[in-house]
Amino acid sequence: MTSSQVAEHAGVSQSAVSRTFTPGASISSKTRAKVLASAKELGYRPNAIARSLITNRSRIIAVVMAYLENLFYPDVLEELGRRLAAEDYHLLLFTGFMDRDSDPVFDQLMQYRVDGIILASTSLSSDLSEECATAGIPVVLFNRTTQRDAVSSVTTRNRDGGRKIAEFLVAGGHKSFGYIAGLENSSTNRDRFLGFAEGLQAHGFTDIALGKGNYSRPDAEAAARDMLSGPDRPEAIFVANDHMAVAVMDVARHEFGIAVPEQLSIVGYDDVGPARWTSYGITTMSQPLKKMVEATVDILMDQITSGDIEAEHRILSGELVVRTSARLPRTGIVDIDGRKLYRPKDTA
Repeated sequence: MTSSQVAEHAGVSQSAVSRTFTPGASISSKTRAKVLASAKELGYRPNAIARSLITNRSRIIAVVMAYLENLFYPDVLEELGRRLAAEDYHLLLFTGFMDRDSDPVFDQLMQYRVDGIILASTSLSSDLSEECATAGIPVVLFNRTTQRDAVSSVTTRNRDGGRKIAEFLVAGGHKSFGYIAGLENSSTNRDRFLGFAEGLQAHGFTDIALGKGNYSRPDAEAAARDMLSGPDRPEAIFVANDHMAVAVMDVARHEFGIAVPEQLSIVGYDDVGPARWTSYGITTMSQPLKKMVEATVDILMDQITSGDIEAEHRILSGELVVRTSARLPRTGIVDIDGRKLYRPKDTA
């Protein structure tokens, strides 16, 4: 079944059929209704592949994610799907590159003639970033940055977030601290730790117990066991994301019988589902997920439309959401729209 046959059946031009199935195209409601009725009667479906050959656009955006175990990324996928659909684009997901660059998947991406690439929880080598630029394919790093400016990125102020967590814990009266890291080579982990260390150092604390969680629940559990079994157990632990913070809290409570937050404070990062559950109530640095996705899609659409893929970097701010997993400072907690946030300057 072809568009020409639909046009003949409906008594309209072939261009009218094309406009009917092109989002945003100008066509009268009467003509559109005639075309849709004929298409339904004849069993016609527009051929996206054929259209892509004409327009030179597949309307497919590839999303590469290292892993989906962290619930932050399924939430990102859901929001990305909504935002891209609103632009009449489709999302094609590739996963499985936890501890290395996403280069091996590039050949697969090119088989689908993707119009753009979003890299989340993974990185891109310099060689591949240049190859994408040469091919005219926009690339956006989501929740990641790179030392090179050749690739666009959307992230939050992770260093500021780490610093704010340090200030919160010091204000809560803690004297000893631990940090359970994500992947050591990731920009998010690096910046969160640097901010945390700087914030503690500003108050005279230089010793931080360190553990490697690698953004993995089993590794986070192992790091927690090691940190909590020592003679100098920290009073407060900053965990690089909520997915691992949940694991650390489970180990502390159920394996060591430690009361949270009376005997141990735990702070996470991201503000994903379990952090908001009453049984965990994790105090965490919340990332503005919807704004991050909106910025990512805006960059891609601008670059696809203009053909100009000059790198653009957007950095957004988050909030420290206060729940029940950490001892509270005497001041600095404000209630905004039903959420308790740590904003010491607002209460000064």
